[in-house]
Amino acid sequence: MRIVFMGTPDFAAGSLAAVIAAGHDVAAAVTGEDKPVGRGGRVQMCAVKQVAVEHEIPVLQPHRIRGNADFFCQLQELSPDIIIVAAYGKIIPKEILELPRFGCINVHASLLPDYRGAAPIQWAVIDGREVSGVTIMQMNEGLDTGDMLARTEVHLRPDETGGSLFDRLSKAGAELLVDTLEKIARGETEPVPQPAESPTPYARMICKEDGKIDWSASAVQIERLIRGMNPWPSAYTELDGKMLKIWSAKVDGDTDTGLAEGSGKQIPGTIIHVDQKGFSVRTGDGDLQICELQIAGKKRMDAGSFLRGYHLEEGTVLK
Repeated sequence: MRIVFMGTPDFAAGSLAAVIAAGHDVAAAVTGEDKPVGRGGRVQMCAVKQVAVEHEIPVLQPHRIRGNADFFCQLQELSPDIIIVAAYGKIIPKEILELPRFGCINVHASLLPDYRGAAPIQWAVIDGREVSGVTIMQMNEGLDTGDMLARTEVHLRPDETGGSLFDRLSKAGAELLVDTLEKIARGETEPVPQPAESPTPYARMICKEDGKIDWSASAVQIERLIRGMNPWPSAYTELDGKMLKIWSAKVDGDTDTGLAEGSGKQIPGTIIHVDQKGFSVRTGDGDLQICELQIAGKKRMDAGSFLRGYHLEEGTVLK
C-alpha cells in the first residue's frame, strides 16, 4: 500500500522501520519540527525523521496541520491509500481522516479503551497494571475512541520501568501494525467499537512535577512511581536543599497488613536505617529501600557508592 506515516519519537520510529521493511511504499513521513536538545542547544532530528532520512523518504514538518491548506494539498498530491499515526502529538482534523481510501489508523500503546491519552505507558506502570499492550485503531474525531482493528497484550515484569515498557510496546506495535496492514489490504479486519466510557482515567501527558515523591503515599505506590518515571522525568525528592533523583527502590517491610514495624514513630520521608549498602525511608505505609539515586551535580550511582561519599544520618527527613 501507499502510505503516509505520521509520528515523532522512538516508539513511532519502530513502526515506520517495520513498514518500510515489509515493502510498503512510504510516500512521506510527517513529523515534529527539529528542536534544540541538551545544554549546548544543538538542533537534533527526531527518531522518525532519522529513519525517514536513512531510507530517503521525503519528510514533512508542518508547524500545525489543522487549518493548514498547503499541508493538506501536499497530502492530496501524495494520494496515500492509508495514513498511519503513531505518537504524532497533534490532533488529526476530519479532512485528513477522510482523505485516504482506508482512512487513518493509529498505533496506540494501551489496550483500549484503557488509557486513552498521551502517556498510557507511564501510567500503566505507575498504576501497577499487570498487563498492557498495543491497539491498532481506526481513527475518528474523538480522542482514541475509534473502532479497534487489532490488539496484542504485553505482561509487565515486576521491575518494569516506563522506559523498558516503552521499548517492548514499540516492538509489539510494529509487528502488529505490519500484520494489520496485510489484513486491511485483504479486507479481513473486523472493526470492534469501543465503549463510550474508559475504565481507566485519561492518560494525560506526563510533566516533570509528576515525579515529585509524596512520602505520605505507600511504599508500593512510590516504588511504582519511581519505575514509571524512569527514564523521564524521573522521580525525585529533596535532601539538604538539593534535588535527589531516585532511580530504583525496593519495598521493605510488611505493607499488606498495614505499616511496617515501628511505623508511626517517624514521619513519612524519614530515613530510618543507614548502613554501608544503602538506606531505607519511612513512607505512609511501609518502608522503601533506596537502591539507585543521583544527587544534583553528581552522576547516577547505587546507594552504597553514594554513602561512601555522602554522610547521611538516620532521622534525616526527605522533603
